[in-house]
Order: sequence, then structure tokens, then C-alpha cells
Amino acid sequence: MVCERFFLPVGNAPLRSFESGRALADFPFLFYSISFEHDYLNLVRMLLAGGVPLFAKERSEGPVGAAGPLVIGGGVATFMNPEPLAPFTDIFLLGEAEPLLPPLLPFLFEHLNKTPRLDLLFLLSEKLVGAYAPALHTPACDKDGRQIDSLPAEGLPARIKKATAMNLSKAAHSQLLSPAAEFSSLYLTELGRGCSRGCRFCAAGFIYRPPRLWDADAVIKGLEERSSAVKRVGLLGMEMAKREELEALSSYLLESGCSLSFSSLRADRISGPLLKLLGSSGLKSVAIAPDGASERLRRVINKNLTEEDLLLAAERLVDTGLYKLKLYLMIGLPTETMDDLQEMLELVKKIRERMLPGGRARGRLCEITLSVNCFAPKPWTPFQFHPFGGAALEVGEEGDAAAAIKSLNAKIDFLRKGIRSEANVRMNHDKPDNVLFQAVLARGDRRLARVLVTMAQTGVPWKQAMRKNGLRPETFAIYQYGENDYFPWNIVDHSIKQEYLWQEYQKGFQAATTIACNTSVCKRCGVCGD
Repeated sequence: MVCERFFLPVGNAPLRSFESGRALADFPFLFYSISFEHDYLNLVRMLLAGGVPLFAKERSEGPVGAAGPLVIGGGVATFMNPEPLAPFTDIFLLGEAEPLLPPLLPFLFEHLNKTPRLDLLFLLSEKLVGAYAPALHTPACDKDGRQIDSLPAEGLPARIKKATAMNLSKAAHSQLLSPAAEFSSLYLTELGRGCSRGCRFCAAGFIYRPPRLWDADAVIKGLEERSSAVKRVGLLGMEMAKREELEALSSYLLESGCSLSFSSLRADRISGPLLKLLGSSGLKSVAIAPDGASERLRRVINKNLTEEDLLLAAERLVDTGLYKLKLYLMIGLPTETMDDLQEMLELVKKIRERMLPGGRARGRLCEITLSVNCFAPKPWTPFQFHPFGGAALEVGEEGDAAAAIKSLNAKIDFLRKGIRSEANVRMNHDKPDNVLFQAVLARGDRRLARVLVTMAQTGVPWKQAMRKNGLRPETFAIYQYGENDYFPWNIVDHSIKQEYLWQEYQKGFQAATTIACNTSVCKRCGVCGD
């Protein structure tokens, strides 16, 4: 078996494999993995550049390999909602790689150059948990084109159960390191998968259920495979880790002379050996994520961080020597008001005041960056029912995209003006229009494939491509779903009860807290049985 990699070419450069310069269409199996919705367009561009027929139905019905490649899709975005990419994909592998790849690869080799495409897809769908062949499932739609069901070929299940790795003796970790990569020469190891906290906006906290934390020994086994020359270590999932596990890993990294890198920290998990490790890692900045602008909103989203949690975290971090703090904030959340945003501005001032003494003692000017991001409703979360933009609508009602964008821009302006007079406080933000497109893709169905093709072939912006194909952003992104409505992503079976997600959605409006998962006793959501 030879595996070669392809990178999206710049300009009109030919698409060739990184290792040997071969053409994309020369390979019998094309695997792609997608983590973010905005990369959907890049997949279409690569298939075009590689000379592979874009739509699965246009590919030869002959034996795979002899009659062209099989396009196999995976990655977390596909087991949130595979449907926008379904017309391009012969078969999806929905779920985690560890249980999927070992039985898949021998099966593919057994049928290479022998078995016709549709026969191979049917066999895979029968034999492999997580295998979803879109050609064998037909969407059923109402008169308005909204999907109301998915009809499987005879003998196949109506829904595709996601594959899950329940135990690992060695944590997943980096296999290749390169100074040219996005994470330059950084050795990444995961602490687990999923999260027990159940933040109502967070897809990872639901699609990776049950939450699994690898024990410290499994994580250390993954770390021990790094080269002795590698001293920068990134831990994935620090926000969900237990305090005692973090302390054990921090002690190991301190003793190994390693520095630590991470995306963000849970504000109520910053203490002990972790602080020592942060202080010895040479870091100057750190990020924590309040997410909700006010304490009330943090209960709405089930984040449950108090103001004092955030203030104490900032004080401890600056005392350790980290003098640049980034605060992640979402706007456009359900029930959000300008009063919530005003509370966030006041919190930023209080955090700055807490940080100043520690910074002065070290001769440093402390800096705060407020990173503002628009909320996009994601599949398999309690907020999947809610429209983009934040305002609740009547069930079955479509909102107004222009009004949603205007509201979000007004909130960004309010926050920007609010921090203008604060020394050493700055703000960055995403573009609401870009996040609207993300929400369209996240909540979309197979009709969006035509939009992606139009964009890839003509270079027109996404809204123009939607109009050319007779579609509106509101149909997907700014639509209020009801308790029993069908979602395009219902083809995936995460074992989560829709009734449970609706109940959580309603609890959000009450700013009511749901306690963290305890998989030994909890049966609420359906993943661990009834």
C-alpha cells in the first residue's frame, strides 16, 4: 500500500501528489478528511483540478480501480452533516478512524479491479459500521424542497450508526512533524474525545459522546513516541481534562523539559503543577473562553463559568508570567441582549484591573484581546433548532439574512466602542457574512452541492452562486426547527435522542443548568442506553 498526499494548488498549477508527482485520477482510492465547513469548496476545487468526475453518479459503474477511483469521505464535519458533500462522495466513513480503517483496507484490496462500484458500495454498507453510500439512500422532500426523510435501498438500515473507539491503550498523536506545517514542529497528543460538560452550542460535546478521557498512562505512551529533539508539546482537549490528570501530565512534561502549547484553558482548571508548567514554557499569552457575554448567558449555553472564575484565572495566569490574555466570546446566542454585552465590557475592565498588579510587579504591560465570533447553530446540539442570528422565530418560519447580519454588526460596533477607551485592550472579530455561509453549509442538504460547483467553476461569491441555483440562505441558516422536525443530518445515528436535545434547548431559554455527564449512571441523552 502506498499513500500519497495532495495539496490544493496555487493558481493554475497542476494538481500532483506531494510524494511522486502522480495525477489524482491515477489512484484507485481517494480519501479526504474535512473538519470545517469552509473546506467543502476546496474539495470540489481539488476534484476539478484532478480531473475526477465531480458527481459520484457520473463515475464509471465498472470495477473500482480499473474504471476510475472511489472517493471516500471522512472527518468530523462529515459525521456532523454529510449531506452537502453527498453528491461528490462514493462512500463516507462516519465516525472515528480506529475502528473503521483496519477492516476497511483489506476489504478494498480484495475487491480492487474486480467489483463494480455499486456492488462494492452495497457490500461496504452491509459489512462496515459507519459506512454510508449516498447513492443507496434517496432523500424524500416536501413541496418546498425541504427534506423530510431518507429512503434506503432494500436491505440497508435507514440510518448509519457512527463508529466509536471506546478505549485506547495509547493516545492518538502526531505522526509527521514539519517546520512548514500549520503547527510548526509541534507534537500534538489528545487527552481524550468528547466533553462531559454539555455546552449547548458545542458540537464536539455531543457528537463525540460518550465522553472519553484517556488515562495519564495512555497519554504519556503517546508522548513517549516523539523524538527526543522535540520539546514543544500540544495537548488537545485541556478544557475537559480532570484536574488530577492535568497535574500528572504537567509533572511529566516538567520533568521531561518540555514546553506546553494549547488552544485554550478552562478557567476553573488553572492551578498547581499546570501553573508551574505554564510558567516554565516560555509562553507569553493564553486564551480562555467565557463564550457567553454575561453570567446569565453562560447558564443559557450551560458553560457555567462565574465572573469570579474568570477573574481568578486571569490573576493566577499573570502571576505565572503570562501577560497577554485572549478572551473568546460569541455573539448572536439565543436570548442575548445588549445588557449581556454591556456586562462583558464591564468584565473586561475588571479582568484588566486584576491583571495590572501582577504585570507591574514583573515590569510588564498586560494586554487583553477580545476575540468576538458569531454563533452558528450546529447539527447534533441543542441549538440545532435555533436560527442563525440569535432571534427566535415561529416554528417553520424563515428569518431575514440581511436583518441578522445588521444585528450582528451592530453588536460588534457596540463592543468595539466599549473597549476603545481601555488601555492595552483590543478586539478582533470574524465577518458575520462568512459565518452565515458556515451556518448554511452546517445545516444544509444535497442541494448545496450545486452551489459549491458553481463557486468552484466560476469563482462567483456564495450568495450569487445560491441565487443562480434558486436557493436562499434563509432556507438553511435562518430557519426555526420544531421539536419533531426532520433534519438532513438525521441520516447519521449518534444515538442521541432528539427529544433530549429539544429539552436541553428549552432549558437554555430558562437559563437552567444541566450537570456534566457521568457515564456510569447517566442515561439521559440515549448514548449510554435507556
